[in-house]
Amino acid sequence: MKPDYRNWVPNNMLAGLWAGFAIMLILFVLLGATGLILHGTARLILAIVLGVAALVFLFYAIWMTSLHRAFDYNGRRKMAKTIVEGTAAYVKLPDGGTGLDVGCGSAALTVASAKRNPNASMVGCDIWSGGYKTVFSQALCERNAKAERVHNVRFMPGNAVKLPFDDETFDAVTSNYVYHNITGKDKQQLLLETLRVLKKGGTFAIHDLMSPARYGDMDAFVKKLKAQGYADVQLYDTTDGKFMTKKEAAWLGLSGSTLLVGRK
Repeated sequence: MKPDYRNWVPNNMLAGLWAGFAIMLILFVLLGATGLILHGTARLILAIVLGVAALVFLFYAIWMTSLHRAFDYNGRRKMAKTIVEGTAAYVKLPDGGTGLDVGCGSAALTVASAKRNPNASMVGCDIWSGGYKTVFSQALCERNAKAERVHNVRFMPGNAVKLPFDDETFDAVTSNYVYHNITGKDKQQLLLETLRVLKKGGTFAIHDLMSPARYGDMDAFVKKLKAQGYADVQLYDTTDGKFMTKKEAAWLGLSGSTLLVGRK
């Protein structure tokens, strides 16, 4: 039994894009290019519309297919695995301690962190809904942990907007590419909500697309944390070769990837 962490670009998304391209192309040939059904101006307008639609579907189908290959855990680049393992390296737990992975998805980061801390335990929480609800689930997380023979983990529902845990519950908190997906919420406030459940002296490692457009002034946020007593707070640009190159980040839609680490 092998773990299945799925792909950040789901197969059904690829299938839909390629199907859309095929449909637009067929309609373009039947209604716009051949003149079998329509004629004159109507045919010309429809040909332009369907031709543009086919090209758009083709572009996104090719782009998302390349992303799928880059993120594939079993592929050559294994970008997702590189990012997960790189983030997990910052998750340090004391013996007997407990860490939290917010938005655990398929449990890749939860399991990787648990492996690095065999004398501690990890909790993975997620709402497992939205666009990924048919891809990720609690049952999938549990199967992956079993496949990896990792037993110091458990999974439960939990929303990053309001975590179902008391203040200062965990010895470490981590997350990977979660908060940017939450619309209509202040991203720095989401970070503070995660840090709320971190014990005094606990560590954090949060990786996300922390561009100014999404997160605001993160340098000011770091200063705010330090003023509140947080220590060793740093921002790492993970597109500088740490997890990926800047060219890869631009092509894969991961520009702004940043790792926020520190101690409460």
